Amino acid sequence: MISSLRGTVLVAAGSAVVIDVGGVGYAVQVTPAHALSLRVGHEATLLTSLVVREDSLSLFGFPGQDELHIFDLLCGVTGVGPKSAMGVLATLDPSAIASAVATEDDAVFRRVSGIGPKTAKLIVLQLAGKVVVTSTPVSRAAAAAAPAGVQSSVLAALVGLGWSERAAAQAVDDVLAEAGDSESVPAVLRLALARLGPAQPSGVSR
Repeated sequence: MISSLRGTVLVAAGSAVVIDVGGVGYAVQVTPAHALSLRVGHEATLLTSLVVREDSLSLFGFPGQDELHIFDLLCGVTGVGPKSAMGVLATLDPSAIASAVATEDDAVFRRVSGIGPKTAKLIVLQLAGKVVVTSTPVSRAAAAAAPAGVQSSVLAALVGLGWSERAAAQAVDDVLAEAGDSESVPAVLRLALARLGPAQPSGVSR
């Protein structure tokens, strides 16, 4: 069982990354936001879940214990496979998932591609009382220092996807103004991408 990987990032594109661990490259499926937060040539640590099928072995990677815990729970829901579980995590962060389950709001899950009304209801029913988000709240001092780093990281990711710096900066500024300064890089990136729509080809301004 491979429960974690620590090594150099060789590839980070789309929803797949390759991590070099002792000369062996491990292909890992991650969310798009997670992939964009990793830098090629830099060291990274991923918590992983190994999914064994008759004809394949697939690794799914996560930035923290909350995401891994929710992934495992989602995979236990009738009708939800690993790809659908990753789709949920790509659309909703752990806090949003926990809130939706606690309030029995299955509508948020229906917005995830591949999740229908019946499956959305099953997610709420089968995850009830099981979703525990362990992330420690950010201190006020850390929250005050975070915006600049979050802004620059998300801006770099959007420009790397092909958006002009001007369009990307405007989207990030709008998101931070609405969502608040304590948002994380993946959360701001997700919201900015939703605001911008499909990424433009490199060199094409918007």
